[in-house]
Amino acid sequence: MAMRDDASSPHSSAPSSEDRRRNDRYEVIWSVDCVTDETFLYASITNISEMGIFVKTLEPLPIGTRLLLSFSPPGYEPFKLGGVVAWQNRVKLQADNPNPGMGVRFTELGIQERERLVEVIRTIAYLRGAN
Repeated sequence: MAMRDDASSPHSSAPSSEDRRRNDRYEVIWSVDCVTDETFLYASITNISEMGIFVKTLEPLPIGTRLLLSFSPPGYEPFKLGGVVAWQNRVKLQADNPNPGMGVRFTELGIQERERLVEVIRTIAYLRGAN
């Protein structure tokens, strides 16, 4: 598992609003294990879309870091998906930053995994619309 994606820009820590909002995002609170060759991070997913997740953490991994994500949406089989850190929201000293963490884009999603993921997201959207 490579630790850096050479196509990423180390100078940009936040995506453009177009990149961040291409797919609808849904707020969730799910545990996630983020594993790299050198790191194991137990954190929380605070939102999900068909393309990725936001992982809430005080210590986001470097942009371009490839990782294996393991999470279990309530009522569904667990997911084990590859991802890459696309952007960071770092802790800012002496500033209001209520949502530190990292945006992780899913990579190498197979057809079956994508269909399962879309099913979970559509169910969330349906249930939220019914309230």
